[in-house]
Amino acid sequence: MFSLPVRGPVIGMLLLFTFAMFRPSAAEAIEPTALELLRHLSLLFIPAGVGIMVCAQAVRGAALAVIASLVVSTTLGIAVTALVTRALLRRQRGHENAGESA
Repeated sequence: MFSLPVRGPVIGMLLLFTFAMFRPSAAEAIEPTALELLRHLSLLFIPAGVGIMVCAQAVRGAALAVIASLVVSTTLGIAVTALVTRALLRRQRGHENAGESA
């Protein structure tokens, strides 16, 4: 419909994240369902695995591109996680130090 280069589930997660940021009570209401989904997360990888097996010939032809994208996306994911963790730890220390001086 909008011809965006981003998949619908990613947009949905961004909208849910934004909504939860502005309405913390919504995040609390969603938490039990999210925890239950996380318990069964491995089941969600089955369709992807089957898709790879069905399209194995096509994947073989683009093996270098697949490997490169996996390496780059994993590296970026780890780097972003480290930066966010560092920023949150600094923020937490700042709040702790502000509480001590008050």
